[in-house]
Amino acid sequence: MPPRRTRFYLDKTNAKFLGVCAGISDYTGIDVLFVRVAFALLAIFATGGIGFLAYFLVAWLADTKPRAFDYEDREDRKFWQKVRARPGASVRDVRSKFRDIDRRLADVELHVTSQNRRLADEIDALR
Repeated sequence: MPPRRTRFYLDKTNAKFLGVCAGISDYTGIDVLFVRVAFALLAIFATGGIGFLAYFLVAWLADTKPRAFDYEDREDRKFWQKVRARPGASVRDVRSKFRDIDRRLADVELHVTSQNRRLADEIDALR
């Protein structure tokens, strides 16, 4: 079974220790520095040390990010982060983009197939 892009993975390539904060950053799209600072503050002050236990538990249970995902471009990464955050909105965005492309293609087709004499003359001049 191929790896799913909607799962949480440890990001070992951008890791400082075990890759949990880098994985959270990759999963949510939040800058890794903010995730690390927030984790450190929460682990020290809010959870009374249980945060560190949770960190090691996540590092032990989560899978490492597949190498196939290391080579995707920034736009793909942002797209999949949006899908993970709001799947319904992502589907609406894709449908909206396809509708826009379809409308623009119909406009081009109408323009090309119309009885525009000037356009026909320009096309004949190119031959």
